[in-house]
Amino acid sequence: MAGEPTVTLTIAFNDPELDNEELEAQAQNLLAQMRDLDEIETVDRVLDPNPPEGNKAIGGMLVGLLMAEVSVANFKKLGAFLGDRLGGKVIELEVEANGKKLKVKANSREELGAAIDAAQKFVAG
Repeated sequence: MAGEPTVTLTIAFNDPELDNEELEAQAQNLLAQMRDLDEIETVDRVLDPNPPEGNKAIGGMLVGLLMAEVSVANFKKLGAFLGDRLGGKVIELEVEANGKKLKVKANSREELGAAIDAAQKFVAG
């Protein structure tokens, strides 16, 4: 809906035990699933604005990073979706809404649940 407030969500897969290919595979898998959701307005990879010489980022994309835009009204549904898909993965979420940012990290299903709850409260304002 035009003019409806939106939330920008950045999801970074950053498990130190995984190599770039494994992080990339997690990001690609989630990207494919998120593209099938009607609640999400846009979702895509994050471009590297200054790729270093010899960068391994695929096609100028940052490895293991996704950015999605969703309406405030659909953010709770997206939170439930992410909780189901990302529980147990080491991730970092950055939520931007109403000109403010919240950054949270999760290393377990419990931490992810708490991070999503915090993000939903942050968005609700």
